[in-house]
Amino acid sequence: MSKAFWDSRYDEDGFAYGISPNVFLSSFTALFNTGKKVLVIGDGEGRNGVWLAEQGCDVVSVDASSVGVEKAKNLAAEKGVDIDAICVDLNAWDWPESAFDFVVVIYVHFPPDVRALLHHKIIVALKPGGQLIMESFTTEQLNYSSGGPPVLEMLYTAEMMASDFKLLEIQQLEETITELDEGKYHRGEAAVVRLLAKKPA
Repeated sequence: MSKAFWDSRYDEDGFAYGISPNVFLSSFTALFNTGKKVLVIGDGEGRNGVWLAEQGCDVVSVDASSVGVEKAKNLAAEKGVDIDAICVDLNAWDWPESAFDFVVVIYVHFPPDVRALLHHKIIVALKPGGQLIMESFTTEQLNYSSGGPPVLEMLYTAEMMASDFKLLEIQQLEETITELDEGKYHRGEAAVVRLLAKKPA
């Protein structure tokens, strides 16, 4: 989906995916101590990045949509926290190396021609001992109407995740059905894959 698509979506009134953090992400609240450096990929209007800043984390929030990034900055200001929200093209971005205690990737689906490369960049961005927290729609999501790209090639499987992140220590990897309540575009039963993985120290 193009930058223009996301600019248009985020230009709508309100927040497309709400302002509460993703449930899988927030289940790891105990991991997020003050000063932890976190990179949030495809953070859109900032719901996850702002929540992480509220936990005391030092957050870099990146998204391809300038409209989304501005809304993320405004949300952070309203919540009284600071985030470094940046509009970037991840294909052209000069990714930091060994810089983050956590990388968070919530419902970011890369096209097949760049997926493996960008997933490798995520590994590189983690500090040794750093962790990846990721939730994506699976190929089974085509059977549901609760969000996600309606294209098989853009959807993921646990096997795909295990392959792309084989350099990490897999701590949790599962496909499951969950109930989404994330704004008007993520609502209802959904087929997702969840990953928690650690970069070897």
